[in-house]
Amino acid sequence: MTARTASRARAAAAPEPEEPAGQRGKLTDQAYEQIEEAIVTLRLAPGSSVSELQLSEMTGIGRTPIREAIQRLAREHLIMVLPQRGLLIAPMDVARQLRLLETRREVERLICRSAAKRATAEQREHFKRLATEFQQSSRSGDDITFVRADREFNELCLVAARNEFAEGSMRLMHGLSRRFWYLHYKEAADLPTMSKLHAAVASAIARGDVEAAGQALDALLDNIEEFTRATVLGDYR
Repeated sequence: MTARTASRARAAAAPEPEEPAGQRGKLTDQAYEQIEEAIVTLRLAPGSSVSELQLSEMTGIGRTPIREAIQRLAREHLIMVLPQRGLLIAPMDVARQLRLLETRREVERLICRSAAKRATAEQREHFKRLATEFQQSSRSGDDITFVRADREFNELCLVAARNEFAEGSMRLMHGLSRRFWYLHYKEAADLPTMSKLHAAVASAIARGDVEAAGQALDALLDNIEEFTRATVLGDYR
């Protein structure tokens, strides 16, 4: 092998350059947000197969951030990584969704009450703005705007609550909950009602009213559980 040939071989074998760690982190967040929204809003259908290449082309983001986003989505049970078979968008499971709601009620009540107690003045203003956005989506019937506001609200609650253990548990449930709601809301749920219920929680947190935040959260989850059960043929035990 000549020196020139060896040089070319080394160049071909070398890994493609990586983005700086900070930039890669931002791209991973962007990839996660785009893919998560595509799953939640059913553009990536439950039970469908996808590849890293397809997700990279869909988002316009390189393979390293895509892989990191996939790992995060797998931890949240939105993507299944199947050895030797690729990636599968997690199927829907109503019975599992009801078990999730049992857990979510206890954890999210703690988070909302803690956020009402611990939020900074700036965060309370943010909650107030989100309450207005929820009210606007209730009037417009814009489900995509609602889903995005809901994700923003969930993230703000986790930050304001300042409880890393509750945060870790809640992150496993948010995406699954939003996707199930999006699939069934036209049949068994009411977007204006759901938006108003979210607005009530956001407003209570903005005011710093701990008891009202817990009560508003219970009303919201009562509504979610009702339409979840409405999708089940027969009673769930």
